[in-house]
Amino acid sequence: MSTNPSPRANIKDVAREAGVSPTTVSHALNARGQVDAETRARVEQAALKLGYRPNRNAQRLRTGEAHMIVLLSSMPFAVAGGPSRLGFMMEVAAVAAAEALNRSLALVLAPPMESGRMPMELLDVDGALVIEPSAGDANLEYLMRRGLPVVAIGKPAEGPAMPPYVDIHSGQTTQLLLDHLHEQGARKVAMILGAAQRNSYVEARAVYERFAAGRGQPALLSLIDEASGERGGKEAALALLAAHPDIDAFCIPVDAFASGAVTAIAESGRRIPEDVMVATRYDGPRARTCVPPLTAVDLHLEEVAQQAIALLFDHLRGDRSRHRVEGPVAQLVARESSARRGRSA
Repeated sequence: MSTNPSPRANIKDVAREAGVSPTTVSHALNARGQVDAETRARVEQAALKLGYRPNRNAQRLRTGEAHMIVLLSSMPFAVAGGPSRLGFMMEVAAVAAAEALNRSLALVLAPPMESGRMPMELLDVDGALVIEPSAGDANLEYLMRRGLPVVAIGKPAEGPAMPPYVDIHSGQTTQLLLDHLHEQGARKVAMILGAAQRNSYVEARAVYERFAAGRGQPALLSLIDEASGERGGKEAALALLAAHPDIDAFCIPVDAFASGAVTAIAESGRRIPEDVMVATRYDGPRARTCVPPLTAVDLHLEEVAQQAIALLFDHLRGDRSRHRVEGPVAQLVARESSARRGRSA
């Protein structure tokens, strides 16, 4: 008995089986040209019988049409990962994959790397979605040098590579969190941010410094390496609390840092929210499973992902009329970590 695999069926085999030309097979299986329903059904049945699968790479070479895109983040795993392994990224990916498929695009998920740098040369893709690229983002610059259509989720940091993007309003989101903490009674709010030059950090810092100045409090800001993750958030919070024991709230946009700060607050002998309140940006698994659960923001990532795919699809088709898309308005999700003293969340 031979163990050699059967040769893969090709388009000519399907044409012979269905009694039509190879061109008709191509049109029938790719919804092109004028093919009547009966012929299309016969071609599909022949393809199924022979186990024929179109060679998508060959199609791309012939037609120049896009079939595969990648979703990636240059944030290190310590920030981009979480209890759900991919947190923010996976929530975007789940919707983006379905939206892409509706447009006959396959989405490849490139998981965050420890260094934040992806081996992009290994990915044979036609376009990309990049989550919150920083200034000098190596992944983004590589993709744009190749001339591939790229859409950023979140405004990119200012720089020579400025792709189209869906604006998720990082400054407004930070203001929402700070105003909430103030309304709950916080009078000395500290902030922990990543040191990378991401636009979300730049906007958050500017809003926080205006907030502090407007309320006559010092700007108690700690910038830390993203790769330090929860450990970095804990160490930064401990240092701030030691230097400023009257801190009564933390606004920490990165949920990994916020989770570390919660540990630091407990280790310092303080209670949440009675002594110190905590709020973060992304309403993901870390915020929801933290003890106590963290006040966060619903960024409406499902809608953001839909907008990003639609914008990328436009650029893949050559329609570059839109460069910026207004993302949905974020909504505060108040939880126990910032409950007004003496009241339940």
